[in-house]
Amino acid sequence: MEYNKNIKVIISGGGTGGHVFPAIAIANTLKKKVKGIEILFVGAKGKMEMEKVKAAGYPIEGLWISGLQRRLTYKNISVPFKIISSLLKSNRIIKNFKPDVVVGVGGYASWAVVKVASFKTIPTLIQEQNSFPGKTNINLSRKVNKICVAFSGMEKYFPELKIVLTGNPVRQEVVNIENKKEEAIKYFEFEPGKKILLAIGGSLGAKTINESIKKYLELFAKENIQVIWQTGKLFFETAKEAANIFSNNKIRVIDFIDRMDMAYAAADIIVSRAGAISVSELCIIGKPAVLIPSPNVAEDHQAKNALALVKSNAAILIKDSDSRLVLGKTVIELLNDDVKCKMLSDNIKTLALPHAADAIADEVIALANRKMNL
Repeated sequence: MEYNKNIKVIISGGGTGGHVFPAIAIANTLKKKVKGIEILFVGAKGKMEMEKVKAAGYPIEGLWISGLQRRLTYKNISVPFKIISSLLKSNRIIKNFKPDVVVGVGGYASWAVVKVASFKTIPTLIQEQNSFPGKTNINLSRKVNKICVAFSGMEKYFPELKIVLTGNPVRQEVVNIENKKEEAIKYFEFEPGKKILLAIGGSLGAKTINESIKKYLELFAKENIQVIWQTGKLFFETAKEAANIFSNNKIRVIDFIDRMDMAYAAADIIVSRAGAISVSELCIIGKPAVLIPSPNVAEDHQAKNALALVKSNAAILIKDSDSRLVLGKTVIELLNDDVKCKMLSDNIKTLALPHAADAIADEVIALANRKMNL
């Protein structure tokens, strides 16, 4: 869908990469589809969006906003004042910018801006990345015009007539792995013909995954399994020291993988957390996956994301508390079971929604069209 009139869009939310990078992907797609579009981001002061959005070339306003801490702490005293402040500033931003559509991608800043926009009857859209929605989007869903989701069955939480199944926007350069296997093996200086395990725990690493991989390095070496191990910065030196013991085996220890497409292309199986964007990427690349959901996320989102795949026989789930005990055996059994690998690969591909950013951008443009034609 294309739109030739100038329109103005606010995209609000953030806090984590799982909110920020999809928001930037939506903005980039809108820019391609609409000549002269004006896009303003609104985020939370001190959060990563304030840096990442500017680096992507978009203006951003910051709100003084945060949520209640679950434990007793003096920080909760300021929350009511932050809510009032964020609502007042959101009202000023909307009054000055005059958006045709407001998009919320999750997070506390998203709540404030979308709340004000819906009160002013400005068309609104929210994007829910997870299979179990956060409280912010559940609260907003009663008033918004459209709800773009990444998993089926979301009518349990949202008004059914507002839901559009779009998927999560992902970085296309990351999931473009077609015909790259040979190049990827050379990139990591691996030996052709040997199995390759990719272990990732997000950009900051994952303590349980790191400790589990470290425990089973000797077993992987005996089985001639080559390993790409993204550790995050905190575990990097420990991992390097452990990997050096098995220097004859090909173990690539990396604190942050810059060429994720090469890592995905090289891998025969993948061990990963189950964040919404990671799950969306795994569905698109279609590799057998062992998911170890983080227990430290709100509403246990990652476990629910993983279960959505497991119910379709599209991934293997290991509880975080079990990982150190069973990960090695699970990886080796899977690598030696071509039939199961093919089943997981075939099934996870059926869940892929690779054109999410386009689909969401089209919904935004449709809302702008409707407003213009009123």
